[in-house]
Amino acid sequence: MARGQKPPLKAERRYKTPPKAEKPAKTKRTRRRKPARRTPLLLRPFVWLFRIFMRLFIRVGVLAAVILALVVGYNAMTLPPVQNLLDARARGSVTILDRNEQVFAWRGEQFGGQITADTVSPHLKNAIVATEDKRFYRHFGLSPRGIASAIRINLREGRGPFQGHGGSTITQQVAKLLCLGTEYDPSAGMTEAEFEADCRRTTIQRKAFEAIYALALETRYSKDEILTIYLNRAYLGAGSRGFEAASQRYFGKSANEVTPSESAMLAGLLVAPTRYAPTANLKRSQDRANVILGLMEDQGYLTAEQTSTARARPAELSEAAERRAGGYFADWVMEQGPSFLTRETTEDVIVHTTFDQRIQTAAEQALQSIFETKVKPGSKAQAAIVVMSSDGAVRAMVGGRKFKGVAGQFNRAIQAKRQTGSSFKPFVYAAALDLGYSPNDIVVDEPLTIDIPGSGPWSPQNYTRDYKGRVTLTDALAHSLNIPAVKISEFVGRENVRKIAEGFGIESDLADGPALALGVSESTLLEMTGAYAGILNGGSAVTPYGMIDLRIKGDPTPIIGQEGGVQERVISQRAARQLVYMMRETVLTGTGTRAQVGGHPVAGKTGTTQAQRDAWFIGFSADYVVGVWMGYDDNTPLTGVTGGGLPAEIFREAMAGIHQGMPTKPLPMTAPEPSRQVASGNDRGTSAQDRLRRGQTERRQPQTDNVVEQILLDVLGELFRRN
Repeated sequence: MARGQKPPLKAERRYKTPPKAEKPAKTKRTRRRKPARRTPLLLRPFVWLFRIFMRLFIRVGVLAAVILALVVGYNAMTLPPVQNLLDARARGSVTILDRNEQVFAWRGEQFGGQITADTVSPHLKNAIVATEDKRFYRHFGLSPRGIASAIRINLREGRGPFQGHGGSTITQQVAKLLCLGTEYDPSAGMTEAEFEADCRRTTIQRKAFEAIYALALETRYSKDEILTIYLNRAYLGAGSRGFEAASQRYFGKSANEVTPSESAMLAGLLVAPTRYAPTANLKRSQDRANVILGLMEDQGYLTAEQTSTARARPAELSEAAERRAGGYFADWVMEQGPSFLTRETTEDVIVHTTFDQRIQTAAEQALQSIFETKVKPGSKAQAAIVVMSSDGAVRAMVGGRKFKGVAGQFNRAIQAKRQTGSSFKPFVYAAALDLGYSPNDIVVDEPLTIDIPGSGPWSPQNYTRDYKGRVTLTDALAHSLNIPAVKISEFVGRENVRKIAEGFGIESDLADGPALALGVSESTLLEMTGAYAGILNGGSAVTPYGMIDLRIKGDPTPIIGQEGGVQERVISQRAARQLVYMMRETVLTGTGTRAQVGGHPVAGKTGTTQAQRDAWFIGFSADYVVGVWMGYDDNTPLTGVTGGGLPAEIFREAMAGIHQGMPTKPLPMTAPEPSRQVASGNDRGTSAQDRLRRGQTERRQPQTDNVVEQILLDVLGELFRRN
């Protein structure tokens, strides 16, 4: 510092370190706001409306969700316990048992009993889930993915969005089966079928209600409980309601015992019960089951080996199911009982019958064998068979060549009234034998003309267009000669012939003229077979019957007992046994030789009507009567067929099958007495009373089986002499 210069002034030091200089405060930079984009004037109303709509949508959506929750909750609360929903039937069932108390047919709606998802076969449970709803245990009752897929398929196939595939879950199907909680009311003027069809309608509104009900089901029940309802209510064809009934119906076992192949077949019925019912087409049902087995393998329910084994051993029908619902016999039995206990029953009914499954099989096989080997392929000719015991108990019935497996088919054995032809002649000879004539008595086969008042002269002819001269009654019947039959009918009196025919059960209107003897009247095969049963049993009429008793299931006391069997006597036992002898000769030497059964004596009578429109053979062994009819439903004449041809062969085949393994029994017949002439050419043109009066000196007095009958006949003879 220079001399004389003052030192600089310094401030007194207060701090050890000088204070840091404060940084100047940053000035806040104001960010410029970008000017807001203004909505174009024209769009402002739309934006405003959109905002209002969104607010309303949210509010309405929340409100709808609340309402939906309340509706679902209400429906869930009103649903009954699961057990109350398992039996869906409005009508009861009829289970029909044969003579050995084995089930052979079902009618009405069958319900096999309650099953659950826990007790049913795991294979069946898996087959149903794999087929109908593979995400059943994962969704909440609805499957948006399934619905979208179904709509896409329907539109692609040219249908409406809800026409065809519905994409319904099992829960939705249960909602449909329950008809959204509405029960069938018979008084509403709608049949049960119409009611169920209405429940299955597919509309947008119906789908919406179905979805709500499905959510309620999911809320109220567990998955297995929903599946249990489905297992019990689903219709599976052939009158089976529920898988237990279907399993019993088709396989003769419970649903908890079915194999993978049987399970697949049952599950395959869900898509179309009538089309895929194994009783309708077993092969088609098996093909459908193979598809189900593939689905089960794809979803891990079966291994490849299990699938291969199941396909190699497809499900087969039980023996009862193979008989196609009991066929014509079951239909006939259902008609025998009152409708409120059979066709329209609301109870489960058990019917014990006279039916014999072994005999039925023999009759069906006989018919099939002859038509396959002796009838031109494609022929529309029909045939019917009735087999019964001598007391009228019907053991088998074939009402036609082809039974479609459903109830209500036209039954030619009981519904077709046809001319009987020469099969009526035994009643003519029964009248003569009952008046005391012998099978060896003589009648003259010669030209005959009868003047019929109001119609003029009538001249019957034999089938062979020739005349045999003097023949025994036995030969006249055995060779089915027409003129002797007319002579004898006129000789003993048409009223006597008519009375005997009616007494044996021919209820149809019988002809008034002399052609009565030639079978121009109409009758059914059941009536005619029953009449021949009266001849076999010694001359007493029978009322054919198939029902032994009817009872409510679980009640040992029958409500209805047997209505039918042996009735009052029509001809004497002596006359009946002689007639059996004559009919035996028909088979040995006459028109019925093709009916002979090796090892078992049989008797019978052929019948062929005018223009060969009908051909009959009715006969019997010591144990069974078999009636066979053959013809066309539209009365077209048969070509080269007479009663002694194909009908006799069907009889022979049926009898051989029926008597297989049975001991040989002799027929109840009596050998004839020495011969006399009964009616000659001089008898023409005179009244029956004149012929009887003249015949008193030629024939012996009638012999009967008891004194009372003998006295009555003596009185009648005296009355004839006085007149």
